[in-house]
Amino acid sequence: MMDWDDLRYFAALVDDGSLSAAARRLKVDHATVARRISALEAKLGIRLVDRRPRRYLLTPEGVRVAEHARRMELEAFALERSIQSPPGARVVEISVSAPPMIVSGLITPRIAAFRATNPNIRLHLLGNIRNISLTRREADIALRLSRPTDTTLVIRKAGTILYRLYASPQYLASHMPPDYEFVAFDESVGEIAQQHWLEAVAGARPITFRTNELAIQCAAAEAGLGIAALPDFAAKRLGLSEMDETTGAFAREAWLTYHQDLRNNAAVSTVVAFLADCLPK
Repeated sequence: MMDWDDLRYFAALVDDGSLSAAARRLKVDHATVARRISALEAKLGIRLVDRRPRRYLLTPEGVRVAEHARRMELEAFALERSIQSPPGARVVEISVSAPPMIVSGLITPRIAAFRATNPNIRLHLLGNIRNISLTRREADIALRLSRPTDTTLVIRKAGTILYRLYASPQYLASHMPPDYEFVAFDESVGEIAQQHWLEAVAGARPITFRTNELAIQCAAAEAGLGIAALPDFAAKRLGLSEMDETTGAFAREAWLTYHQDLRNNAAVSTVVAFLADCLPK
């Protein structure tokens, strides 16, 4: 008999594109993913993938099986959502995915007050810079800085995060504007809206420090390594100073979203209201 878990591993490989990516999502090692796919091929008696150096390519049979696996996976997740927090449950866990800086700077400081008034809800906060899948239940609620396009999601604008160009007071006092240096994201992060804004303001002036983490940019600016595009709430907490008030701010809208199957879930609605209250308007 075919094992659903084997299909789940195969679906992860198809969706994520590589053994290592599927392994990260499933929280196993890549050898386990490869073994489960081989087991599925043996049970079905067909070859699902062509094994090439550094990648797997779907065979025609693999494409057909992948379509069924995806449908089965979506139905399984829909079932899980439909029975989440059954009536009479004493404690309900709600998982929330949000950018790490927002988790640490805006949400976590208010968790104690939330727990005092909602003792039956346990929050599981996930700091993610990537967009996780709500359909696959990688989280119940996501806070994103770009508006989702998935039509299966409930989407609510919840606030606005303002970014300005900040540095330590000592750095600004010891450098003239033509000599300013800048701190930015590296290429591993991908397209970041405020990064393009920083690069436009920097012009020909150099970016001398790059990182994949906003928290490290904060530390670099605090240490006097240069000027970074940082959210107001983080920069003010560190005592940083704005580079030039005439430069203005770069605004990013914050969106809260969750699967439409959870629209009538009371605990989800309570957490969404709490998260919206944490965000600057």
